[in-house]
Amino acid sequence: MGRAFEYRKASKLKRWGAMSKLFPKLGKVITMAAKDGGGDPDMNPKLRTAILNAKAENMPKDNIDAAIKRATAKDLKDMAEVNFEGKAPHGVLIFIECATDNNTRTVANVKNILTKNGAEMLNKGSLEFMFSRKALFEFDLKEGMDIEELELELIDAGLEEIEEEEGECLVTADYTSFGTLHEALESMDIEIKKATLERIANTPIEITEEQQIDIDKILEKLEDDEDVQKIYTNLA
Repeated sequence: MGRAFEYRKASKLKRWGAMSKLFPKLGKVITMAAKDGGGDPDMNPKLRTAILNAKAENMPKDNIDAAIKRATAKDLKDMAEVNFEGKAPHGVLIFIECATDNNTRTVANVKNILTKNGAEMLNKGSLEFMFSRKALFEFDLKEGMDIEELELELIDAGLEEIEEEEGECLVTADYTSFGTLHEALESMDIEIKKATLERIANTPIEITEEQQIDIDKILEKLEDDEDVQKIYTNLA
């Protein structure tokens, strides 16, 4: 089984999958996508993907519709995507993706969480070559579909790797191929379960259970912040 498949399986078990934390974060992504490209998912691929991922996490339709509606609210503040990079104890690197309407607040919060828990903020770009940004697509293999034939058909769309386990497929590509690969899968009437851009550590490290306690404390604090969308580490 490949590294990307292992990564996605582990990602599904992330602690911040709790609905009370996850739904507001997913809603923010939907609202930003709707504001940028309109509220019709058929005409807005970014919104279509955001809705797809929200449904994959069992986000109720009412919540999704409300998030789209918020994009047209007159009092909606401008949102921006910002990233932060940090170094935690035991050689653990942390890449933090945020969506915020107040960059000053978000910078202060993230820096405070890191420094109070034995970590430090790094300069922007410090971890650029420590993670590979990948487009990942999850779907169930259609009945009668041959995975080798599917691989050949998707290579021109940017496919790097395709893996299958018990009928569940994971397709990996460079992040620049997200759009073309998404279109290729849809054109083949493949029902995509999840489509995301992820950062995968190029050189994963292992730490002890005792060291993991220190890291978990930092990650949990970051995950609790309303502006934090995704967190990546170089942990195996």
